[in-house]
Amino acid sequence: MNESEFSPQSTEPAGKPEAELDRRRFLQRCLPLPLTVLTLIEVGQPGDGKGAESKPAEVPGYKAADHNYAMGVDPASCIGCGRCAEACKTENNVPREPFYFRTWIERYVIQTDGTTVVTSPDGGINGFPPTRESGVLRTFFAPKLCNHCASPPCVQVCPVGATFTTQDGVVLVDQSYCIGCRYCIQACPYGARFLHPVTHTAEKCTFCYHRIVKGLVPACVEVCPTQARIFGDLKQRSSPLSRFMRQHEIQVLKPHLNTEPKVYYANLDGEVR
Repeated sequence: MNESEFSPQSTEPAGKPEAELDRRRFLQRCLPLPLTVLTLIEVGQPGDGKGAESKPAEVPGYKAADHNYAMGVDPASCIGCGRCAEACKTENNVPREPFYFRTWIERYVIQTDGTTVVTSPDGGINGFPPTRESGVLRTFFAPKLCNHCASPPCVQVCPVGATFTTQDGVVLVDQSYCIGCRYCIQACPYGARFLHPVTHTAEKCTFCYHRIVKGLVPACVEVCPTQARIFGDLKQRSSPLSRFMRQHEIQVLKPHLNTEPKVYYANLDGEVR
């Protein structure tokens, strides 16, 4: 974004209530971000249904407190076809540029000399080229996405409460409240967030929240041809995810950070970070 396209005067639109202007001035003084970001993003007021006080759209008969959603990933089953990344972009209207992803796939090539090569061409959305056979010990794929942490650092650093955790354990972003400061993007240890090039607000995987509250699974889970992704409710012992976790040795990414990730990997190789 070119800051020269906007003047400082434009950060205080005519006709705005004085209380809103005061809030905008406060954010401008306290947050080290360009004035143009505040020019483009509408800043909400406490109690107006935005930010941390906001609630996802209600679905008749659905009780969020009765659920605790999470996802399992079986790297041994992933074939790197990229269907999950494509389905995610289509379902959630993610920008088509190859550097915007809510979910992506990484390929790990363990070589005989002890080194590991990690690649993710275009997020793996178009699959992966063949690897050479000589000097390669083994290869595998590792799908990545927001880990919907139980102790999410992105929620802690958001200065306006735009990033929040729902009652059913999903970390979401209220885009009507987000000011595009990028704090959450920097705080995420999994590189799972990006700034939308049009709205200039933070974006990430939502577990396809609009689907799961209706009893559906996320789009990436639905299209996976090998069932490498398993979605479920941790509060239900009979859910596919609960069975998956009982049947495999489970690991999470970067456990030393104590973010309590809720994307669980089966028999995860130590090379994956």
